[in-house]
Amino acid sequence: MIDFILANQNTPFAVALGLMIAIALAEGVGTLMGLGLSSMIDSLLPEVDLPDVDVPDIDAPDFDADISGGALPADLEVAGAGADATGAGQGIFTQILGWLCFGKVPALIILVIFLTGFGLAGYILQSVVHSLSGWLLPGVVASAGAFAGALPFTRVTALGLSKVMPKDESDAVSRTTFVGKPALIVQGNAEKGLPAQARLKDVHGQNHYLLVEPDVEGEVLAQGTGVIIVRQLGSRYTAIESTSAALSGASE
Repeated sequence: MIDFILANQNTPFAVALGLMIAIALAEGVGTLMGLGLSSMIDSLLPEVDLPDVDVPDIDAPDFDADISGGALPADLEVAGAGADATGAGQGIFTQILGWLCFGKVPALIILVIFLTGFGLAGYILQSVVHSLSGWLLPGVVASAGAFAGALPFTRVTALGLSKVMPKDESDAVSRTTFVGKPALIVQGNAEKGLPAQARLKDVHGQNHYLLVEPDVEGEVLAQGTGVIIVRQLGSRYTAIESTSAALSGASE
């Protein structure tokens, strides 16, 4: 049995299950230390329900004035095509995330489910092949089969979890609503270009961990400082120090 588990052809599955155990332990230790590994990963992912697509602004009057004979200028045609391609790519990516229940279940849990499904599917596939033929599939071939099996396993399991998880844990809160909310710097000192970790509590009472840097050039937000989130810059946020004691302690 040990020889089968540690066989070279089964290395991807042993690594996947080992990584799954390591992530579970890291999340447990992080929770005890007050660090939200799962929330940090969620904050790095794009919004699933409302993808951010950059569309170039076109001033209508100037647009009409610059057109002669109904033909679009070459630079506008190229820019529009690029925006369509970008939007389509982001749309497919967010559809895949949505299909896997990102936004309904924390990203770290989905990753653990996928690694578990991948590892178990790989071992089951190799076990069946070995019992029928006496040999094992090459690791690459077996990994492709395991990956195909892990995707529906991840969706079904995550979908089931989303229905039984507590309401305040499964409500998807748009990260754009964090702007204007109080937070607390819990790890590191935030400087311009060097964000620190801040903890913010949403309307459901769930904690979120954000990467925050000062909105004011040259300002340093020390650990333990209460701040107000003022802008979102991709996966990071800018903040100013809260001057209200009530707001400073609101996220504690």
